[in-house]
Amino acid sequence: MTVVSPDLSPPTTPRSAMPIAHGGWRRAAGEPALSDVFGSIPVSMTGTTLRRFGAFFGPGYLVAVGYMDPGNWATSIAGGSKFGYALLVVALVSNIMAIILQSLCARLAIASGRDLAQACRDGYPRWAAYPLWALAEIAIIATDVAEVIGTAIGLNLLFGIPLEIGVILTALDVFVVLALQKLGFRYLEAFVITLLGIIAICFTVQIGLADPDWGAVIRGFAPTTDIIANPDMLYLALGILGATVMPHNLYLHSAIVQTRAYGSKLEDKREALTFATIDSTVALMLALLVNASILILAAAAFYNTGRTDVAELGEAHSLLAPLLGSSIAPVMFGIALLCCGLNSTVTATLAGQAVMEGFIDIRLKPWLRRLVTRGIAIIPAAGVTLFYGDSQTAKLLILTQVVLSLQLPFAILPLVQFTASRAKMGALVAPRWLTAIAMVIAGVIIALNIKLLYDFALSG
Repeated sequence: MTVVSPDLSPPTTPRSAMPIAHGGWRRAAGEPALSDVFGSIPVSMTGTTLRRFGAFFGPGYLVAVGYMDPGNWATSIAGGSKFGYALLVVALVSNIMAIILQSLCARLAIASGRDLAQACRDGYPRWAAYPLWALAEIAIIATDVAEVIGTAIGLNLLFGIPLEIGVILTALDVFVVLALQKLGFRYLEAFVITLLGIIAICFTVQIGLADPDWGAVIRGFAPTTDIIANPDMLYLALGILGATVMPHNLYLHSAIVQTRAYGSKLEDKREALTFATIDSTVALMLALLVNASILILAAAAFYNTGRTDVAELGEAHSLLAPLLGSSIAPVMFGIALLCCGLNSTVTATLAGQAVMEGFIDIRLKPWLRRLVTRGIAIIPAAGVTLFYGDSQTAKLLILTQVVLSLQLPFAILPLVQFTASRAKMGALVAPRWLTAIAMVIAGVIIALNIKLLYDFALSG
């Protein structure tokens, strides 16, 4: 009688052991970006669905940070103080667009084994990929400038540290990233999620003190033709859109979702895609709550009291105590802004690393790589801060959003193109209905951002 030994092999082959074929790509995928954490978080192939989903909990919250960064604060405060709750619908629509685009990022990464930067490098000829890399680096710098300025403003509001010194101090977050990633990527995610929790608590307290008109808040989520008919309202609506859907998040998400060691079988990838999409969708709904809270606070505290011209973060901070009748409100505002700035600089640094490694495959030691990416941001941030001064931070933040708007189409269009290609994505190609929706979103974003740039140029 022949004895058949039981199959004791693992249920799936790790992705790190599987070569990635060319498929429909011009080049085979090389070493992944963020290689020091690639596939570092184990994924259980057994157990309950909740346990398996737990392994994918985290990347969406790092992405969500970018949707509540200081650039969002500037546009939401200006919109809420000038038009009350009317622009809440813009925040909602922008967030829905972001959820769809971020789901495509997860699909690209899981199906092809490439992040968006790597996909551009492997999917386009060099004459096209290199300009895309240059534009992505400009966007990373603009993103980092906004985050650095936001952190510096938070330090100034809470501790009285001059803005110029605060900008330099933001370099220290590089060492926070290094220390946490040395412990494991999960620790970095826990750090970010903890700060997000603090931000949520701060705004809950502030909105409770502001006591907004909740009926007007609900009506603010309904579409209104005033947004199109009123040029000033349209301009701020476009600013909110430009500050919400940002290119660095597309590069970041497609890189960090690959920190999970899911299997190489199709069923493993399908489950990974489902869990990653749920993670990012829930996280972005939290980001919507924070963004809406900023606008609601500005509407309740400023618009309803006749202060319709508030745009500077420092001015908003100083007005909260007398308007809300509590000294804790400005403290909560400063803490939330500092946490938001710290979170955003951490994730922007990771996005910068993913872009540098993905496009041009530069491999540096982690500490040197992060110092380089942070230095690229701090130098222009310090320069423009000295140029604009403490009283012009809102102008500086709006400028960074205009730069991001200019680069955004060059990140969205490749994402939609790659995820719609069966030759590149295989069985996980985006369904036609999803591609159609993404194309409409891309067209709307591009058209509105062109209008934003046009209005910005006309305004001088």
